[in-house]
Amino acid sequence: MPVTAAIRVLRAAGVEYTEHPYDYEEKGGTAVSARELGVDEHCVVKTLVMEDDRKRPLVVLMHGDRQVSTKELARAIGARSVAPCSPDTANRHSGYVVGGTSPFGTRHPMPVYMEESILDLPRIYINGGRRGFLVGMLPGDAARILSPVLVRVGV
Repeated sequence: MPVTAAIRVLRAAGVEYTEHPYDYEEKGGTAVSARELGVDEHCVVKTLVMEDDRKRPLVVLMHGDRQVSTKELARAIGARSVAPCSPDTANRHSGYVVGGTSPFGTRHPMPVYMEESILDLPRIYINGGRRGFLVGMLPGDAARILSPVLVRVGV
């Protein structure tokens, strides 16, 4: 299994996690990873790098089967607008290649916003820092490490 920056953060924090490699498909998203792992797509958490109207980067954690309402997110964080970063910009902020972006061990610290209902799940599957590689963990462990602001912005 790969030892990514994300894995180093999880190990340092003493988090119990399981490793789940799968065959990555370009533009397959969480539907492919859920299918490959045999889990509900709702439990696969995507890591999205976005920017506010002042070009400040932020991370949003969302259920795989939901989208982020950028209007609601902007309202929740007190910004005029929020939009996804270009892949190159997301790579520069996170240090990860899009499709392999993990919220753990990013190149630059960024505020993290988590859809609050993620905490209601018994287990989540989130990117481990490489395309085709998820880690399974308790959602509370992710929250403990990331200290996210909880939001309701899923649609």
